[in-house]
Amino acid sequence: MPTPAAAHPRFAEALAGLGLQVPVRSFPDATRTAAQAAEAIGCDLSQIVKSLIFQADGAPVLVLMDGASRVDVDLVRAELGAAAVRRADADLVRETTGYAIGGVPPFGHRTRTTVLADRGLLRHETVWAAAGTPHTVFPMAPGDLVRHAGATLADVREHTA
Repeated sequence: MPTPAAAHPRFAEALAGLGLQVPVRSFPDATRTAAQAAEAIGCDLSQIVKSLIFQADGAPVLVLMDGASRVDVDLVRAELGAAAVRRADADLVRETTGYAIGGVPPFGHRTRTTVLADRGLLRHETVWAAAGTPHTVFPMAPGDLVRHAGATLADVREHTA
């Protein structure tokens, strides 16, 4: 059973700065993975927003992807015009965002970065994202989430044959 919760202080500050009031839900068990979050919330896996940090030519980039899909790094590379794109390690994620992997929200980060949001997120009326900790999530309309994240819509989802 979810309990009312406070978002991570940095994320709460970002929400306040944007004039947003969103219901943050907390779960006793971690919602660190998309599957754990979807199960706890009782929503479709594709309604979970993964906030993933990559490095494009050494610069951090945030990619917002639905929980049921994987990021195609070649599509990210092409979208950014980068020579090389790779997944960031845990230290770079924390250094860039101020949050640990599994709790990274889509905005409210320590460092402003380029943000790509996969167009597939827009298929839903509501999506759920981390609120700064592995135990907290919040709902938002995907168009609003993309706007508040300062994201560029792109097709960066891996397509399986």
